[in-house]
Amino acid sequence: MAMLDRATILSMGFAAVGENVLISDRASFYNCANISIGNNVRIDDFCVLSAGAGGIILGNYIHIAVYSSLIGAGKISLLDFCNISSKVAIYSSSDDFSGQWMTNPTVPAEYTGVNHADVLIGRHAIIGSGAVILPGVVIEEGVAIAALSLVKKRCNAFGIYMGTPAKRIAERKRNLLELEKKFLSSLKQ
Repeated sequence: MAMLDRATILSMGFAAVGENVLISDRASFYNCANISIGNNVRIDDFCVLSAGAGGIILGNYIHIAVYSSLIGAGKISLLDFCNISSKVAIYSSSDDFSGQWMTNPTVPAEYTGVNHADVLIGRHAIIGSGAVILPGVVIEEGVAIAALSLVKKRCNAFGIYMGTPAKRIAERKRNLLELEKKFLSSLKQ
């Protein structure tokens, strides 16, 4: 995987770009002016980040693995230490599937019933491969989402969620909070 050099990243017109940002030359970005990238962020091959009016905000120490997408008009926020596994789809906009409305972006908005809502992925959350996160979802700190899960509702802190739709199945350990403290203090030395 070839990574873009810093000059190229800065020339793309992002709202903000932190230090130690690694972006694959095979990732795609739309509306870069509405995308902010923190420090120590890696975005792998074939990822698509398409920011709407709400924008996309990536905190620090975030990895977005291959084939993942963050798309929609609502704001999408990934807080520090998030891990987005391969083929994850995070949507802040979604068509109405009921048949009451027409669908797809080639149809004028007055004929569609698109739902736009902000999405928040909390600190230390990990989203398993192939998971889908729908508009309006809040994934609180320390949550783990199992692979191939469909997340339609809020996920409470330090839970492990699995299924379609995702349900809390277990508690997640909090050891990572102590490791975070040690890691961050090691950077100050």
